Amino acid sequence: MPASVIRLVRFAGRLLLASAAVAGLVVIFLALIVLTDGAGSGLAAWLTTLGVATVAALWRGRRGTWPARLAPFVPVVVAAALTASVCLPTVPTTRRYPPALPFAAAQHWSLATGSRVAVYHYPPANDGARHPIPFVYLNGGPVRGISVLDHRFLQLLAQQGYDVYTYEQAGGGRSDLLPMEQYTISRSVRDLAAFVDRLDKGRVDILGFSSGAVVLTRALADPRVAAHLHRAIIAEPGPMDGPTADITGHNGRPSARGLAPAMTGPRSTHVPRYAAAFGLMRLGLLTPDTGLVGQAEGDNAFTAADLGSDTASGYCARDAHRIPTEDTPQNFSFSTAASIRIQQTVKDAPSIARQLRRSRTPAMLMIAECSSQVRQWEIAVLANDPAIQRTQYLPGVGHHMWNGLDDNNDRAAAVITAFLQDKPAPLPNYPTRGEIPVFLRDRK
Repeated sequence: MPASVIRLVRFAGRLLLASAAVAGLVVIFLALIVLTDGAGSGLAAWLTTLGVATVAALWRGRRGTWPARLAPFVPVVVAAALTASVCLPTVPTTRRYPPALPFAAAQHWSLATGSRVAVYHYPPANDGARHPIPFVYLNGGPVRGISVLDHRFLQLLAQQGYDVYTYEQAGGGRSDLLPMEQYTISRSVRDLAAFVDRLDKGRVDILGFSSGAVVLTRALADPRVAAHLHRAIIAEPGPMDGPTADITGHNGRPSARGLAPAMTGPRSTHVPRYAAAFGLMRLGLLTPDTGLVGQAEGDNAFTAADLGSDTASGYCARDAHRIPTEDTPQNFSFSTAASIRIQQTVKDAPSIARQLRRSRTPAMLMIAECSSQVRQWEIAVLANDPAIQRTQYLPGVGHHMWNGLDDNNDRAAAVITAFLQDKPAPLPNYPTRGEIPVFLRDRK
């Protein structure tokens, strides 16, 4: 074998060993991140990894010549540089709130619970009939700013004579952050009750969407909170408690997940620090209050593009190539850590079915044809709340039912206003409680 080939094989072998050493050190670093819960912005794991790697390099090169003794340090230096990027913030570590919306100035209300939330008010239009009961909207997230699409839908309801109020739940959008341990589903319900008290306009009609529908469902199961609610609209709810969260099942008709073009724009998950933090949190390997990335920094870093296919899952497959822009980059806000924390408290919560069966607040359930929610989560609400007077199955829409496409906003508004005014529903009452088994069997 020619000497040049032998040298090439030896070089390739050394390069392979060095690459394996770098990969091994990165794995050790990530394992230490998990074990230390990211203590000190990851520096505890980084210094430990660097110390162990340095000792190993010294031991390996202890008998060689000086140039040979330095060779084992090459993988150490490369791994140190790679892993250091996980420890260095690239966005501000104090919360940078979204700028004011050009069409709706946020007020900030301090609630009796200690939360300070951003509140938006759309007064009823001057012309036409006005509805005397205030209307409150609870957005999804759980800890997410209210999107521009949602604001436009609320403006549509105000144009139809409704006195519309909404607030970004604690930690979301322009609302103040909470200590991480205070993000719980029960705190969200208490905040809702405190908001209605602070509004001081008597009982309210309320629309809860997605995780906001979970807050509303749990509020209906609490007589002290439900006493302040006039009518309730539960739209596309997630699991209402731990036993419901454990239910496996199917979604609605196919969504645009996997079909829509990839979202464009900057992604925090392309930065090693946030890719590691958010990825490990989603896997349950880091706690929401990890020392790796603080809550404020994580909120500042996360972008709409980071949601990836989650946005597409809110639309029907047929709309995959015309999904609207839900929000502006300036208005978008999502807290991964706080959302995970609240979702975990739902999973840990005992059943509320018995309390919900005592609900007397007139309610309506809205479900979408192409829903990305597990159907059994939605049907659990229908099965256990005897005060649900009608169910509206909206054809041609996904999880985000009012999305600005075609006449979807008008159709959703017609369903909502008909119920609030106790008028005949524009769609069949479907499924009824008696139709639940067939509805699930047909995988609607």
